[in-house]
Amino acid sequence: MYSINRHIAPIVSRRAKNSKAILLTGPRQVGKSTLFKHIFKEVNQVTFDDDLLLAQATEDVGLFLLNNPCPLMIDEVQKCPTIFNRLKIILDNTDRHSNFFLTGSQKLQLMENVSDSLAGRISIMELPGLSLREIYGVDFNRHFVPSAEYISEREQHLKKYSEDIWAVIHRGSYPELYSNPEREWIDYYQSYVKTYLERDVNRLIKAQNHMTFVKFMTAVAARTGQVVNYANIASELSVSEVTVKEWVSILEKSGIIYILKPYTASVLKRAIKTPKLYFRDTGLCCYLTRWLTPETLKNGAMAGAIFETFVINEILKSYSNEGLEYDFDVFYYNGSDKKISKDDDEEASVSGEIDFIIQENGILYPIEIKMSTVPKASMASEFDVLDGIPDKKRGMGAIICLLDRKLYLRENLVALPLSYL
Repeated sequence: MYSINRHIAPIVSRRAKNSKAILLTGPRQVGKSTLFKHIFKEVNQVTFDDDLLLAQATEDVGLFLLNNPCPLMIDEVQKCPTIFNRLKIILDNTDRHSNFFLTGSQKLQLMENVSDSLAGRISIMELPGLSLREIYGVDFNRHFVPSAEYISEREQHLKKYSEDIWAVIHRGSYPELYSNPEREWIDYYQSYVKTYLERDVNRLIKAQNHMTFVKFMTAVAARTGQVVNYANIASELSVSEVTVKEWVSILEKSGIIYILKPYTASVLKRAIKTPKLYFRDTGLCCYLTRWLTPETLKNGAMAGAIFETFVINEILKSYSNEGLEYDFDVFYYNGSDKKISKDDDEEASVSGEIDFIIQENGILYPIEIKMSTVPKASMASEFDVLDGIPDKKRGMGAIICLLDRKLYLRENLVALPLSYL
């Protein structure tokens, strides 16, 4: 039974009416095929998880499509790369919309084939795990940005979240864990690693043995929220740095991690150019790093990093659920650059990190993420470095924290609880 209201559903329905085909990407088990089946109930459905169907499509794709006519839903379409050229021919010879509904969990293979064969012919969207809004039934679907307009609109749909937000952070965002509350957390993630990660991801990574793959996944999970250090991981695993880069890229394109780019405007001469790494699902990250209960997580050494991971994922989900791309709009900053004092026009040095920067309509919105219930303006001291960037304005800054209400700390700085995401 379909019981969870996915915010992206109306966007998928709308785009199906004016697109020849739709591709829905996202990691395994986030509900891609379930969403399609819920929206397009009358469409013929096949999955390439079925080895027989996959063999038929691989051996004779023309015959396969003859036996499975449009409109057709194909799950895990990336498993049959040869199908993309045939789909291109079909789409080029029709003016009809809603011909194919494709899902795939391996963005690596998918995007290569889509860019080669289906560019301009297909609408591509990303389905993430459940957001806080979806878990708590909040009827609001606009991407997060800490502007006065957004805050005002968001306040019309505020809903009090669970007192113990750490239970949600620890449980993760996979729909089955919410549609089936009795499902044991450790059993779900143990099965997820064995069934999907070891089968699908490790097949691409081609680690020498099972333990090398497990060690790699654990090493990456332990570094969520950190600047990527390929050499450090390579040393820990006794493999080459080139190999680690390839493996990390596969995790990113399989939807397991997100690589956040640094903001490197030309005036920020001392900005670190290395990206940061975030796990996409905090529950999976906790399982791999062995934080087995919400209580141990909350009080553990990784609490800050996983809280930051959770908040950044919620922001990214707000973009995806609105059908928006975000890769060119979000960044972080870390470095030591000069700023101009507004009081005396003197230069001073600012050194530190801005956890997250949203760029929208020429405005930069800096965001700091803290577990604190007592936010202070000093937590945002690095925000001033953005003032000297040509052709950009600094917008409202935000400290997203565990406060229970909105609190302005300065005219251009507001502390926001998680309920505003």
